[in-house]
Amino acid sequence: MAGSADTDPVILVDADDVQIGTAGKLDAHQRGLRHRAISVLVRNAGGEFLLQRRNPAKYHSGGLWTNACCSHPLPDESPYDAARRRLSQEMGFACPIEPLFVFHYNTPVPGGLIENEIVHVFGGQHNGAIEPDPVEVSEFKWVRYADMRADMLARPEAYTVWFRQYIDKHGDMLGQWLKGH
Repeated sequence: MAGSADTDPVILVDADDVQIGTAGKLDAHQRGLRHRAISVLVRNAGGEFLLQRRNPAKYHSGGLWTNACCSHPLPDESPYDAARRRLSQEMGFACPIEPLFVFHYNTPVPGGLIENEIVHVFGGQHNGAIEPDPVEVSEFKWVRYADMRADMLARPEAYTVWFRQYIDKHGDMLGQWLKGH
């Protein structure tokens, strides 16, 4: 499976998520340029979250636990299409997805980089095989929401900053979503 290269372009956006240009992915994170991103949250029929541990060799946040898929649309690619593409590339499966929320955050991440992203967050359900790309993912697991939240509170440094912020800002809604409501 092909992962996304650190030199792939990202879509630069204004505060209203309107495209204003492009930049290299690594350059955008080094300079803290606002850009469009995608995340996919996946549940199973039992209402558990799929988490992945980012490969330790990733250019930032390596070795940290996060949601099923995090990436960026390519120029001329919709967030929905990017989410479907990257879920398949990173985790080795496809499933129907739907928009959950859009989230903006601007914060430093490990490696001296800055995430300044408007993230289109999608949710899907999957109950089959998972075959992650080892370049992207070192391991994965299904977790109960209450157990994940308790671990996130006890060990926040084990999770990516964006995933912690999703849970902080949208935790109640995500708890209901996991139950299928």
